[in-house]
Amino acid sequence: METFNDKIKRMIDANFNRTREGLRVVEDIARFVLDNKDATSKIKTLRSELATIEKNFDFTLSRETENDVGTSLSSNIEEKRANIFDIFKANTKRIEESLRVLEETFKTIDAVVSKKLKSMRYKTYTIEKELEVRLKKTYEQK
Repeated sequence: METFNDKIKRMIDANFNRTREGLRVVEDIARFVLDNKDATSKIKTLRSELATIEKNFDFTLSRETENDVGTSLSSNIEEKRANIFDIFKANTKRIEESLRVLEETFKTIDAVVSKKLKSMRYKTYTIEKELEVRLKKTYEQK
């Protein structure tokens, strides 16, 4: 039987996954669409920081994808993206929101990790602004 602790571990696992997936999408946009080595490196570093944290708190065994009530839910906005800018915005928000969930949850587990996750969230805000400006310039030129 699943305990309350298992449910929290599932929530953490899901948000590690969301963060990692969003970072990969944004990293690939920085790398392949914008050819921005500096931003690509910053995002890659964030992914490495996340992996280091996740390695110490691996909750994969708590995963219950087949029983997750949210896997079949979606909204119209999730099912369509008009362009690369929409993909970028959706994924930066995904990263920020999931880092916030991790940050809050880790306040009950490890305050030091919570502060690292908070720092990563603020770094993401900065990267988002920087790349959004570049993406808008790219689209205005076309």
